[in-house]
Amino acid sequence: MKKVVTFGEVMLRLAPENYLRFVQSDRLEATFGGAEANVAVSLANYGLDAMFVTKLPTHEIGQAAVNSLRKYGVNTSKIVRGGERVGIYYCEKGASQRPSKVIYDRAHSSIATAEERDFDWKNILNGADWFHFTGITPALSEDVAKICLAAVKEAKKQGITVSCDLNFRKKLWSKEQAGKTMGEICKYVDYCIANEEDAKDVFGIEAEGSDIYGGKLDKDGYISVAEKLSARFGFKGVAITLRESKSANDNDWSGMLFTNGKAYFSKKYSMHIVDRVGGGDSFGGGLIYALTSGYDAQKAIEFAVAASCLKHTIEGDYNLVSVAEVESLAGGNASGRVQR
Repeated sequence: MKKVVTFGEVMLRLAPENYLRFVQSDRLEATFGGAEANVAVSLANYGLDAMFVTKLPTHEIGQAAVNSLRKYGVNTSKIVRGGERVGIYYCEKGASQRPSKVIYDRAHSSIATAEERDFDWKNILNGADWFHFTGITPALSEDVAKICLAAVKEAKKQGITVSCDLNFRKKLWSKEQAGKTMGEICKYVDYCIANEEDAKDVFGIEAEGSDIYGGKLDKDGYISVAEKLSARFGFKGVAITLRESKSANDNDWSGMLFTNGKAYFSKKYSMHIVDRVGGGDSFGGGLIYALTSGYDAQKAIEFAVAASCLKHTIEGDYNLVSVAEVESLAGGNASGRVQR
């Protein structure tokens, strides 16, 4: 069984019921989620040895976050306990032409105030086959950026494959900060994952001929982006999610994997969205599973996109699907007919 370690922040998610707005709702549903935690849950559901590493307070809310991961079989044994609070994010689901809205309340969370001495990466990564993090994590603080750099350096020493989802968040840091910090960390990354905007925001590499707000994507432009990223950092592979947004509820969804000088594109899905938060993380989880399982490039991108397509139908951050369900969709069973 392959072992994958992910590192980041798991947060308390507070959301109004259904499609109510924040100002309408008198109650909020509490769940947990976070980019790297979401990936770990996907991988655990696929049967891998998935470990999630973070820092959480010792009080009951911190324990509830741990329990939410244990519920799905994620290894939480290396989570550091301490600090003052669990980060929070509020999520209002969009509908039709009204976009979804996220409000963060994560300043001074336990992981954001973590120090390098909190994590013994030589021990944490022992026996791992893959290490995954996102650009959200080093954005939390200068110390956490140093922790990420220490982690990828140790992973390289141990011969562990490293993947990073660029995941630029403008509410956490500037493009200039992101470019400088991620430019150093990405020297140790093997597989880079991005969406239509990340490469432009972080590294100034833009897909020409595309209009993400008008729902127009140009494949040649994304091949160029992947080529430039690979040339700069020596990535083994660059995976890009391709979202054609028609409204908050309806998107076309596909992806590309660029590896060994060739681009592989998945089939395209027309999705009616239940919850899009975690969509990119489920893509990353699917890609990691496929690559660690020895899938060829075409099958890997098909699996990753199908996994993410299914996540858009599931409430909450976590992608609660099996390998068999993903392979069924990737194989062409997209009718949604009742299974009896």
